[in-house]
Amino acid sequence: MSAVVDFASGLFVNALAARRGSGQPRAVQLILINRQRRVRFDVEWLRRFAAMALAECARHSGDGLFALKHASGVEVAVVSDAVIAKVHEQFMGVPGATDVITFTHGELVLSADTAQRHAAEHGHEVAEELALYVVHGLLHLNGFDDREPRARARMHRVQNRIWRGLRERFPTARGGGNEDLRA
Repeated sequence: MSAVVDFASGLFVNALAARRGSGQPRAVQLILINRQRRVRFDVEWLRRFAAMALAECARHSGDGLFALKHASGVEVAVVSDAVIAKVHEQFMGVPGATDVITFTHGELVLSADTAQRHAAEHGHEVAEELALYVVHGLLHLNGFDDREPRARARMHRVQNRIWRGLRERFPTARGGGNEDLRA
């Protein structure tokens, strides 16, 4: 699904550095910004879902470090395929669009165009597909890896359980669904 990029964003690096050494986990701020105009989706629903996903994903660590509990913030940008393709090429050397890119210092970049295609294929709303990408990216930030088959299967089990559970508790206006997810 996504890839994790080791990229230092000044916004979060400075905030993380200021918090290091305090030993106190603080509430993590999540900011979600829609930076594209072509694909319509319920931005407010996605913001509320992302905040709940942050709390839930923070409880599941892939490496035992629980990095989300100590992060100063997470920024989620919803962009077009054209924009995510540029980011993909610039930071990963891979041409073309992808669904989600996770930067290790708290940035998630999600493609609305890719989400629209996948949502149509899987029978749910664009916002729900973007919510899946948020969960995936948050799990990466909390130490999960999906490069090896066994680790990918573990991550996807946790991801799907969180995504389904939150959708049941917080359905979209259409009501969500119980369709099967891809692995």
